[in-house]
Amino acid sequence: MEMAIQVTYRRTRRLSMRIVKNGDVHVSAPIGLPRKEIERFIDEHREWIAEARKKTQEHQDRRAAFYNQLPLQTRAQANEALKRLKNLVEPMVERHAQVMGVKPTAITYKAMKSRWGVCHVRTRVICFSAYLLLLPEWCVEHVVVHELCHLLEPSHNARFHALMDMYFPRWKEARKMTRQMSY
Repeated sequence: MEMAIQVTYRRTRRLSMRIVKNGDVHVSAPIGLPRKEIERFIDEHREWIAEARKKTQEHQDRRAAFYNQLPLQTRAQANEALKRLKNLVEPMVERHAQVMGVKPTAITYKAMKSRWGVCHVRTRVICFSAYLLLLPEWCVEHVVVHELCHLLEPSHNARFHALMDMYFPRWKEARKMTRQMSY
């Protein structure tokens, strides 16, 4: 697998590097540091780079395998997923919104891999990921309560966490399981 090395000069005291999702190496270097020192730094860390790239690739493969369990390539597949998702999520939204005293203006669905749900606080529209179908029902319920809590508290502050504790006490456990399954 071919890799690119990108060097960025910034106001920093030391050299550092990280592997990005596609396997490329990003190096941050102090402004004015000679290129030779950067090259030596990269050479000294060849083993670390190889190991980190391998782990990154394995992580990407695991994520792809997880998300590929839900076929969404055809219109029929997407429609079937949407129907199942609505049947799963909407009764949860209704039940929890009533208990919490909130009302979203709309519920939408999208095939999002970066987020399980999004609450647009200003418009009170909540969007859920189609990939929730890959999670156990209680983990889906955690996401529903999480997004509804944003209608009461927009940020992830102490008040938000207190609301989560009150309305879905097992939220930390659900979040942990969700992360284990999908990452």
